[in-house]
Amino acid sequence: MLGRAAGGRTLVRFLAADGAVLSEESCEATVLHALVGRLEQESAPRWVWSDATAWYPRLLAAGVTLSRCHDLRLVHRILRHSDLVTVPGPLRAATEWDTPLEPEEPRRELGATLFDLDPQPSRSPGVPDGIEETCAELTRQQAAIASAEDPARLRLLLAAESAGALIAAELQAAGIPWDVAEHDRILTDALGPRPGAGSLPAQMVEVAAEVRSALGDPLLSLDSPPKLLRALHRAGIDVASTSQWELQEKEHPAIEPLLRYKKMSRLLTANGWAWLDEWVHEGRYRPVYVPGGVVTGRWASSGGGALQIPRRLRPALRADPGWLLVSADVSQLEPRVLAAMSSDHTMIEAGAGRDLYSGIVEAGVVATRQEAKIGVLGALYGGTTGDSGRVVPRLRRTFPAAMALVDGAAATGERGGTVTTWLGRSSPAPDPGWVQAQRAANGPDAGPGEQERARRSARDRGRFTRNFVVQGTAAEWALSWMAALRLRLAQFPEVAADERADPSGPVFSRRAHLAFFLHDEVIVHAPAAQAEAAAAAIRECADAAGRLLFPGSPIDFPLDLAITERSAEK
Repeated sequence: MLGRAAGGRTLVRFLAADGAVLSEESCEATVLHALVGRLEQESAPRWVWSDATAWYPRLLAAGVTLSRCHDLRLVHRILRHSDLVTVPGPLRAATEWDTPLEPEEPRRELGATLFDLDPQPSRSPGVPDGIEETCAELTRQQAAIASAEDPARLRLLLAAESAGALIAAELQAAGIPWDVAEHDRILTDALGPRPGAGSLPAQMVEVAAEVRSALGDPLLSLDSPPKLLRALHRAGIDVASTSQWELQEKEHPAIEPLLRYKKMSRLLTANGWAWLDEWVHEGRYRPVYVPGGVVTGRWASSGGGALQIPRRLRPALRADPGWLLVSADVSQLEPRVLAAMSSDHTMIEAGAGRDLYSGIVEAGVVATRQEAKIGVLGALYGGTTGDSGRVVPRLRRTFPAAMALVDGAAATGERGGTVTTWLGRSSPAPDPGWVQAQRAANGPDAGPGEQERARRSARDRGRFTRNFVVQGTAAEWALSWMAALRLRLAQFPEVAADERADPSGPVFSRRAHLAFFLHDEVIVHAPAAQAEAAAAAIRECADAAGRLLFPGSPIDFPLDLAITERSAEK
């Protein structure tokens, strides 16, 4: 266990499995990495700390990696909300451990030493990291787990979540190999040459002129939604907003260039030259991942936007000389998770060893793969109109167990209840205002408008809980996949000094490592000689994740896997 001690020192406390204190060592910050590295090599303990984001990056900068940890901040968030925890009171009373889902961005400068003598602010302001409070929180969490309805499920979830904290720090430390020249080429092709400060690229200026001419307003600011909306109305274009989805339904000479301009503007704003200057250094893009940053357990990003990189920029993701990228994404992860959770053998069979949507077509449910995809997504997200509304009833007849699971989750949410993922993460309870509005709408004096608003609000919550159980369980599968994969890759032999990918830092320049993660996709940066072994490890760990979460189930999780020098657009 790591915690701060008085005087800027760090206290390492050793605990037995039952929580008994075995011994303690106190050391200056500058020598902590040597002690942690030695202990990790000797016994590979499960390190307990307040917050991996406050401790692990500096260990990585010193060349020290850990095999496992228990992240008190992430675990606290899960346990205080989980319906499996029968005695949540002590955890909920420890409000100093409550943190927002998307913490503040951490400092990027790691400094010259492992720890400064004065404690640094963590990514999660307010989380204590003193040794006594760290021990107290661990005691609360152990008691909550021991008294839970299904401790084994929870322990698996908490181990996976904590592994995710290590992976997120390692992904940032290693970085994504990034080709600045290719990124600039893509921007230049799409927008025109890089302009001077405060100016727009030439192609954007030309397209903006087309829009202004079509709308008859030569001075119109296209980047001001209120002004643009008024100009559209003056031109007879009846829209309620300037959103792409509404504009593309209209017929007018201004619409096509306006949609082009908006697409160009998004690229320039989100991933243009300013983004390149800020986030890519020495051939590496180092985003800031936030494990569990979404209530379902999915990751978020609080810096760099790794989860929103557009496909057109993928060619800029390029392996170092002598290395390759091994990329893999899971085919239809959420529908397969739903099939496994519900033990719907008809749905499992539809996707066995093949594309699930094509299997649904072959089962005679719908005529085309696109219809199958729309129907399944409608089932997961609560689509009730259009093509979804037409296909979902057919899925309900063909896959009754799977549909009963999500329909039941939706009904629970509509009643104001909470639902829980496969391993034990529970959805947030509705806020008091929602509950009061539902009660008022059912009162004798409620008007039709009030009742309709309450019904609409209840349906919205039902759509949220419908997807929560599936998306959250899919996130658990992905964490289990990555956790197993990082341990496998750590066993790969190190490369010779002249073959290292130096920008990846003291740890990851020497061996294959995870470089990118996006919900159901991973990319491994590997020495060329190890690429096939890395691909095999990715496949084997995906199979292992399925067996871990769904033992005995025939469900499979096929991968779209490629070994390339450069990530391709898909």
